Amino acid sequence: MEQLTFDYPAQRAVTTRAHVGVVGSGDLEVLLQPTGAMHARVTVHTSVDGYGHIWKSVLDRFFTRYDGAAEIEINDFGATPGVVALRLAEAVEAADDAAQGARS
Repeated sequence: MEQLTFDYPAQRAVTTRAHVGVVGSGDLEVLLQPTGAMHARVTVHTSVDGYGHIWKSVLDRFFTRYDGAAEIEINDFGATPGVVALRLAEAVEAADDAAQGARS
């Protein structure tokens, strides 16, 4: 089991939590929550050791489009980079939808 941490600059506050996915064979879960700081911190818990450079590449690409200040926890059980990108996008969409619902 390996734990990785990545930090990214942020431009806007995230106001709601989101939880998507499940930890299971070839999948992962993403937990996204607001943070008091204006940066994003991603903590990855993965069952597959030695792929930090792949995680960094996937997350670098994601954060070229996402500017939210959030704590993101990823619990991985061997997901492919495509699944990682999909789950991150789902978490952001779920948080944005929840924030929109709270404003209505």
